[in-house]
Amino acid sequence: MFTAVLRRRALQSTNLPFQFARCYAAKSYPPHSIVSMPALSPTMTSGNIGQWQKKAGDAIVPGDVLVEIETDKAQMDFEFQEEGVLAKILKDSGSKDIAVGNPIAVMIEEGEDASAFADFTIEDAGGQAAAEAPKEQASESKESTPAAPKPAPTPAAEESASSGGKLQSALDREPNASPAAQRLAKSNGVKISSVKGTGSGGRITEEDVKKASSGAATSAAAAPAAASYTDIETTSMRKVIGSRLQESWNQSPHFFVASSVSVTKLLKLRQSLNSTADGQYKLSVNDLLIKACAVACKKVPAVNSSWRDGYIRQFNNVDISVAVSTPVGLMTPIVKNAEGLGLASISAAVKDLGKRARDGKLKPEEYQGGTFTISNMGMNSAIDRFTAIINPPQAGILAVGTTKKVAIPVETEEGSSIEWDDQIVVTGSFDHRVVDGAVGGEWIREFKKVVENPLELLL
Repeated sequence: MFTAVLRRRALQSTNLPFQFARCYAAKSYPPHSIVSMPALSPTMTSGNIGQWQKKAGDAIVPGDVLVEIETDKAQMDFEFQEEGVLAKILKDSGSKDIAVGNPIAVMIEEGEDASAFADFTIEDAGGQAAAEAPKEQASESKESTPAAPKPAPTPAAEESASSGGKLQSALDREPNASPAAQRLAKSNGVKISSVKGTGSGGRITEEDVKKASSGAATSAAAAPAAASYTDIETTSMRKVIGSRLQESWNQSPHFFVASSVSVTKLLKLRQSLNSTADGQYKLSVNDLLIKACAVACKKVPAVNSSWRDGYIRQFNNVDISVAVSTPVGLMTPIVKNAEGLGLASISAAVKDLGKRARDGKLKPEEYQGGTFTISNMGMNSAIDRFTAIINPPQAGILAVGTTKKVAIPVETEEGSSIEWDDQIVVTGSFDHRVVDGAVGGEWIREFKKVVENPLELLL
């Protein structure tokens, strides 16, 4: 839930008129203030209206949730921080792509007459912001595009002066086909002129028509059915995800480093710790891998960096962004200072952040930022390995595949034998502007070392 402090910062950053002011529209209305679409995150330029928690005439005290707003990152409760009465809702639930700064409601002081605003409109509030203009311009541009010239009509066949009728091809006028073939073609809906004759002199036989009928039926059966599809409207969050990942892929020169990593000892350590936890915690494999990422980032700090305009920023703390699938798209809540947290603390943080990410209740500072990202698809047994797109402005992300049993040859005094080892394939994606190839390889080596010797995670 958006706190009062963050709420005020958002207002200060956008200079929106949320404090009560004596506003007077062109028409005669009592003193009122306009509630505008707030900027609830630094990247938010527009938002969608979710469910209004108040209706016209309801009194509001500081901290009341006025309306749910879908930002470019999540569904958030918008807490109003002033006393007053909601006089008029200008944007109904479900309204889409409302530019930051556009009017969404009217507030009045207690004691004023809310019914006086029954016919109050957005125009009375000052009109729409210019942010919606590009859509209208695109529409106008589309409408004003000259239509493609229509093809000239095919000239009608000239009439024969001798017959007074339209000219016909010799084949249509006198088909070289037997009467039986003509009757069969007519009954089967086959154009006789399209049938190739195999009889004497190229004459079309009844058998030729049968073959043509069979071929037409086969072609019709093989023809694809009419396209069937469902258009799904993109959310603000999905649009931002697409835009940011496309920007990352196009602007960040990715390179990839992959390695097979043994997790046999890691799994045993996890089982041992969970068996003695007495219900206080339940570690997942991902919790231990998050810690391993933090250790590797401290040992190879060049990876714990980001590309800036003209310089590279290297972070002293390791904030691990954890990819979480939500109903509205992928989010990356942050486990902050992961290098200094114990495994139980990391586990508790991941569970809490993951739940609130799926519920759309994260605060902006809980998903914006981070210094490195981990994306684990190991829960899907079909995914051996994959590569991930860097989460900008970070310089690295680790993609983790599922655990597989791998046969390992072992030499003993008695001879050669086979042991089964639990392994995962990890793939690091790095921004070559920040991380050189050798440095990316060094980071993978340090990660592999601590995973394969997991007692180092407890140091």
